[in-house]
Amino acid sequence: MRTYIFACVHNAGRSQMAAAFFNQLADPAKAHAVSAGTEPGPRVHPEVLQVMREVGIDLSNAQPQKLTTELAQQANLLITMGCGEGCPYVPGLRRDDWPLPDPKGLPLDEVRTVRDDIQSRISKLLRVEGVAKTL
Repeated sequence: MRTYIFACVHNAGRSQMAAAFFNQLADPAKAHAVSAGTEPGPRVHPEVLQVMREVGIDLSNAQPQKLTTELAQQANLLITMGCGEGCPYVPGLRRDDWPLPDPKGLPLDEVRTVRDDIQSRISKLLRVEGVAKTL
């Protein structure tokens, strides 16, 4: 079982969407995703809840959590989304960075664009890593 961590600053937008799409589309016997933030917010942004609901994903019970070194050490890959130097360094851990805008406070059309970009990146990642669900 491989673990993928998606991290942003507040764990209230981009990383929540990425982990939700990953867990929806990945083979649960091969991989799962966790989301976290360097400075977790109190809740997932309302605009993120709304646009994810539009694609059938309910994040209303998602709770932002802190990205710790211990959590990162469990991962096979850490994908950061705007936390830069705030993300912990774990020797030997594969990392990637997806430069995506923070959806907080954006108009819904722009939040949908971020959501769709994340979904596309997740689909590609699952194919490359060989952990997508098979039909």
